[in-house]
Formats: sequence, C-alpha cells, structure tokens
Amino acid sequence: MDGFDRRRRLLAIGLAGLAGFVDAVGFLSADGYFVSFMSGNTTRLGVDLATRPDRAVVPALLITGFVAGVAGGAIIAARAGPRRKRAVLGLVTLLLVAAAGLREAALEGAAPGFVPLALLVTAMGALNNTFLRDGTVSVGLTYMTGALVKLGQAIAASLLGQPRGDGAVHAALWGGLASGAVLGALAFAHLAGAALWLASGWAMLMLALAWRLEKGAATGFGT
Repeated sequence: MDGFDRRRRLLAIGLAGLAGFVDAVGFLSADGYFVSFMSGNTTRLGVDLATRPDRAVVPALLITGFVAGVAGGAIIAARAGPRRKRAVLGLVTLLLVAAAGLREAALEGAAPGFVPLALLVTAMGALNNTFLRDGTVSVGLTYMTGALVKLGQAIAASLLGQPRGDGAVHAALWGGLASGAVLGALAFAHLAGAALWLASGWAMLMLALAWRLEKGAATGFGT
C-alpha cells in the first residue's frame, strides 16, 4: 500500500470493504464461521477438534475452499498478465452472483444449502490475487493482521522519531474492512441472504474501477 497511487489505494480499500461485507453476511448465515477470515476458521477448527469433532469438517472445508480460491485466482491472474485485476475481479463477481442466485434456489430446495457458502469462500480466496508483486500477494484484502502490524510499527517509528511508512493508509485499509462488515451486518438484518445481491453489485463496481485503472495504465495515463 505504501507505494500505491491514490486510485489503487481507493480500490484496495473498496475491496477490503467488500470482503468485510461478504464475511459479515457469511458469518451471520453460517453459524459463526467465516468466509474470508481463515485465522478465525483455523481457531474454530482447533476448538471443534477438541470439543466437538463432528463439527470440525465445516471449518476444514471452508479453509480448503479458500485455498482453492486463492490457487484458482492466482492461475487466472498469471494468465491474464496486465489485465489481471479485471480478470480476478471478474471471477469474484461471477462467484458472488452465482452465490446470490443459488442461495435463492437453495431456499426453494432446488440446490444444496452449502453451495452458496462454498462459492463465497472461493470468491474471497480469489480476491486476494488482485494486488500482486513479483507473483506474490502485496496487499491482503480479506485479512487485516498485517495492516494492523504495519500501523503499530508506524506509530512506534513516529514516537521514536524514525522514518516511518504511511500508517494512515494501513488504518484506512482496516477501516474499509470494518466498515464493510458493519454494512454487511445491517444488510443481513434487513435482507437476510438476499444481501448477497448487494455484494454482487459492489463487486461489479470494483470491477469497473479496476477496468478503468488498467485501461489508463495501458494508454499511458496510469501506473
């Protein structure tokens, strides 16, 4: 984030907000499991293994789906080259739209109830391939531990009078995810699982922003 221009920072914050929104909806509809926060699911896996082994399969499958989403998104990003942001976000958008539609089908008994959740966790895994540097993730969009660590380090450096990174940027990234989670919880309270259609629209907006950003870079008006 420190080396990003304003547009890339705004895109990253917007995508973190999307991740928070989807995670809140997933959390409230999946009995306290997460669709983007795998540290939390890993803790749930450990607790379930120790206390209720029969339930451990749920976090295990969520973690597996997330890793599969990361892998799939990485392959698409590698093949898309300079168009990787729109390619990855196109995949994320399709998965969210499918999850929203299949959630409606599941309510009518026309699709298994676990399928929308599987699509959500796969989408969140893929999302982390939006910002890459040398083939590795440069900005984690669905987890904020790294951003908070960098914020704390920036605060310490400031207190010590040392050169520091832009802590405000990392705080904004965390704030994006937190704000998205609040909006997701409010949307779920009023719309239940239909809130996924709002997430789909949000993803479409992010896809449009990424397309404009990459188009500008290709024509020499972006970096």
